[in-house]
Amino acid sequence: MATPTAQQMLAFYLEAELALLQGKTVRFNDGAVDRMVTMEDLQWVQAGRREWQAKVDAATMRARGLPTVGGLGFSVARLDGR
Repeated sequence: MATPTAQQMLAFYLEAELALLQGKTVRFNDGAVDRMVTMEDLQWVQAGRREWQAKVDAATMRARGLPTVGGLGFSVARLDGR
């Protein structure tokens, strides 16, 4: 099994979150873990989605060449009036 990209994992977690919000059951199987999740596991799925969203955001900022500190983006204010 090929290792999924951060964008693919984010999409998977978004689909799972939507399915759980619709009352469905979702199966997570990465070859090592086989887990069925239901609405009670929504917080676990949302935490995973936030983790993968942060990874996608950090990769996007690196690709754009934007400055980061610890993976978090920032902007620099000019104080010289320009």
